[in-house]
Amino acid sequence: MDYEVFLVRFWGVRGSIPVSGPEFSRYGGNTICIEMRCGKHTLLFDAGSGLRPAGGALRASGVTDFDLLFTHCHYDHIIGLPFFAPIYDRSVKVALWSGHLAGRMTTRQMVDEFMRPPWFPVKLEICKASLDCRDFVSGDVLRPREGVVVRTGSLIHPGGCIGYRVEWGGRVVAVITDTEHEPDKLDQAVLGLIEDADLVIYDCTYTDQEMERRRGNGHSTWQQGVKLCEAAGARGLALFHHDPTRTDEELDEIEQLAKARFAGAFAARDGQTLKFPGSLHKKR
Repeated sequence: MDYEVFLVRFWGVRGSIPVSGPEFSRYGGNTICIEMRCGKHTLLFDAGSGLRPAGGALRASGVTDFDLLFTHCHYDHIIGLPFFAPIYDRSVKVALWSGHLAGRMTTRQMVDEFMRPPWFPVKLEICKASLDCRDFVSGDVLRPREGVVVRTGSLIHPGGCIGYRVEWGGRVVAVITDTEHEPDKLDQAVLGLIEDADLVIYDCTYTDQEMERRRGNGHSTWQQGVKLCEAAGARGLALFHHDPTRTDEELDEIEQLAKARFAGAFAARDGQTLKFPGSLHKKR
């Protein structure tokens, strides 16, 4: 493991529901799960169906102590948790974080109510790993590991959602998923989270043309992602939370359109890995 590299790996990039079939083979069909390795520290964001293969990779690489941060708990962002092999391993330590239900439900309650009959065959108590459930309030600054700073903010989504800004080694990566922008406005909370970011991972479920009939669903567009990145001085834009009906060919077209507007844009794919050298090698 390279302890001077900020690594980002996409394990799931779809929104709403997992999909399969030849028309989804290149970009993948798993729902949201993102791995970040800040040197020797591992963070996971969301527990969509992509969490299952992420678990296998963590075990294979010997990672036994890490953090899992939830943006929110809609099905597509938690469905992989019961199938995440590390939580059944007594040698593993996992810190689980959430803040979107602050004052209404704790992280422990959220996970406990999801993993129990009749929704799942067994209760959370079957998990042998050490599960440290941690709560926060939107706006809190988290320091889950030495040298890792995670800033938080509220996104616009039914039931609440949290955006994250991860800072380590002079690098910044932001996770902005499940948020709905207001017409002709730039969300100030989002701008604060993505300012001068090396990479912004942004909810691009819809296009501007589709947005008029999708108001209220709590999602955004690649065009809005470009506007935000330009305004915030961000350098990279990962389009993700792809609409589950979006084929590989359609995503190719969207990626080309986005690149024509913003050179650092690309459509994220399952299994894709990006590496950012830490501050010792950082160039501007």
